[in-house]
Amino acid sequence: MKLPHLPALLSFLVSARFASAASPDSAPMLKVLDLFTAPDIPALGPAEVAVERNWDAPATLPARPGRGLAQHPMLYAGEGYNTLLLVNGGNVVWSYQTGKGGEIDDVWLLSNGHLLYSRMAFVEEITPQKKVVWHYDAPAGTEIHSCQPVGLDKVLYVLNGLPPKLRIVDKATGAIEVEHPLPAASFTNQKTVHPQFRRIRMTAAGTFLLPFLKLNQVVEYNRDMMEVWRYEIPTPWAASRLHNGNTLITDEHDRLVREVTPQGKTAWEFTAADLPPDITFRNIQTAERLANGNTVIFSSTGGAKREDKPGLLQCVEVTTDKRVVWALQDWKNLGPATTAQFLDQPGLPETPGGTQR
Repeated sequence: MKLPHLPALLSFLVSARFASAASPDSAPMLKVLDLFTAPDIPALGPAEVAVERNWDAPATLPARPGRGLAQHPMLYAGEGYNTLLLVNGGNVVWSYQTGKGGEIDDVWLLSNGHLLYSRMAFVEEITPQKKVVWHYDAPAGTEIHSCQPVGLDKVLYVLNGLPPKLRIVDKATGAIEVEHPLPAASFTNQKTVHPQFRRIRMTAAGTFLLPFLKLNQVVEYNRDMMEVWRYEIPTPWAASRLHNGNTLITDEHDRLVREVTPQGKTAWEFTAADLPPDITFRNIQTAERLANGNTVIFSSTGGAKREDKPGLLQCVEVTTDKRVVWALQDWKNLGPATTAQFLDQPGLPETPGGTQR
């Protein structure tokens, strides 16, 4: 009897172990998944606008490490295909299309089953039944690329503008409870607000972690907006504070993910050069640290057919020793990958820092 290739077998066993270990008690977001397959879910919501693919879906999927869409239940989204996709049991079980133009950069499934997301021109919250329950339009000349729930009643976002502003807003009343202008480069016209900020986060300690995309630095501020930490790195698209006190940063330009200590030392790093030769990153925008210590890295742009880069993937899960245990390349069911929220992980998303590992 022919045995499977050993590395592939070990990869499957590791991924299967952690997939089977998740339960509603250890991963509370699994409890809300049934809401999205209820009989009252419409095919198209009242404000939903269909999005056409700009690539040809392949007839078959390439063999890659891991379990494909069955690796993790997740809420998935990416630039270039403005659709929220909920994946469970190896299938896309729910989707929400937001029309052409702009880009989806940040998505959250909350413990009440609502979804919060930023769409560059606006930020909004919808229900599983695709009803909009909260919406805020970015004023002319501004953009919103990132949002974060603060409890179920408030939202943090950064308004790219002149100047950019960090805000915490009460969704029920519309009251701006916190507002701070943010430093930015000297801009000469409104078009330059686009590269100011992408992924911003409030930490468990209540500080604000802000990657300045154009200024090539990640800066942490306390609640009084006094600087408490700074790290220089080219094009930081996203930064998150880990439970060990380190910070996980994605560098879009150099296509790398780096874990940095409070002292600015590199604790871990993964680059495009660390990938197997048959798979390729087009670019990198976000990365997520999982409870098992693995890191998932998202390659945001590309398509199902590229003659020059046939191994272009959407995301890859790697171990601390840089071994690939999951490579997602599914242009049949999914589009480009900017980010995903993994629902088999511990913690509540509306608790700042609650989903970081």
